[in-house]
Parts: sequence; structure tokens; C-alpha cells
Amino acid sequence: MLVLGGIAVVVVGFALRLHPLLVIVVSALVTGLAAGFDPLAVIAALGKAFNDSRYISLVWLVLPAIGVLERAGLQQRARQLVTGLRTATTGRLLAAYFVLRQLTAALGLTSLGGHAQMVRPLIAPMAEAAAESRLGPLSQRIRDHVRAQTAAVDNIALFFGEDIFIAIGSILLMVGFLHNNGHTVEPLRLALWAIPSAVAALLIHGFRLWRLDRQLARAVAEERAA
Repeated sequence: MLVLGGIAVVVVGFALRLHPLLVIVVSALVTGLAAGFDPLAVIAALGKAFNDSRYISLVWLVLPAIGVLERAGLQQRARQLVTGLRTATTGRLLAAYFVLRQLTAALGLTSLGGHAQMVRPLIAPMAEAAAESRLGPLSQRIRDHVRAQTAAVDNIALFFGEDIFIAIGSILLMVGFLHNNGHTVEPLRLALWAIPSAVAALLIHGFRLWRLDRQLARAVAEERAA
């Protein structure tokens, strides 16, 4: 039972809002020592896990490039592009991004979108510009709402789209879990059963985005009336 002490460290550390990386490392050390491993062996295991998953850290290399592009006026250019499109609305723009994000995720191209590399520098400014071109100046509360909707589109489209790709980590995890418990399931069958969920997510969230433009117009009108 002492091995479960690592879980207690995670619970207490997150409850105290300590640094997540520090909490995880301490939890791993507590678990390893309770299991009877040598401290050096525990540290070596942590180092090996980090080295095996080092490709995950490559995303941080993109952030300096995005910062340079934003400083050069990337967000302003995105706003100007949308402002020139008369038919563009926030709901239509986000619906188009939802479809694109879900399709690319289904093909395994999950890195083509994301909050850091796509939502913040491009999609969110474009969505705000679409709302401003139709509704006029926006308050900070309305801007935050549009940004939240943009982030939600990316999250939902990715979550329900990536499981269609048979080589994604979530599919392989389910296949491995079921296999270890005596159930042999082909990855392709799991991917096929993910299609109805993806279609349902598209229809449900598409309906929400269809209502978004009217909701924004009503919220702006209420603010101005007050």
C-alpha cells in the first residue's frame, strides 16, 4: 500500500497548487522508493522516460517563431483579411475551422491546429474581427467570450476527430488495454466506431455555432442598452 503514496502526493500537490512538474517528479520518487527501487534507478527511469518522449517538447520550438510573427503584425493581418470578407461571421468562421480541424485530425495531422500555433495568433483575431465588422466595437467580456468559443472549437474538433485515425495514441491505448484484459480488438474497428461520435459532435457544435452570431448580437445590444 505504500506504493500508492505517490497518488497522495499528486492529490496534495495539486490541491496546494504547487508546480505540476515538481509534483509529478516527487510523486515518482515516492512511488519508486516505496517499491524498493534504488534512488539512482528511479532517477534513471525518469530520464529514460523523458528521453523516449522528447519529441513532445518539440512544440516549444514553435513558440519563438509565433512570437516573432505576432510582433511583425500577424494578428493585424488576420483581422484585415476577415474584415474584407462581407459574408464572414464569427459563427461561420469557427464552423469552417471546426470542419477543417476535425478532418485533419482524422487524417492524423493533429499538429496543424492548436491553441499556441493556430488559435491565438490566427483564428481568435479573425473571429473577433468578424464580430467587430458586424457589431461594432466589442467589450472585453464579449472578446473573452469569442476567444473561449474559438478555443472550444479547437478542443472539441480535435477530441472527436483524432480517434478516427487508427495510429493515434488514444486508439492504441484502448487496443492495448483491451488486449491485456483478454479482448482482442482491431484498431480499424475502433476507428470506424469513432466516426458516428465525430459526426454527432460536428452536428451538435455546428448548431451551437449557428446560434453564436445571434447570441453575440443580443449580448452587445444588452450592453449598449445598459
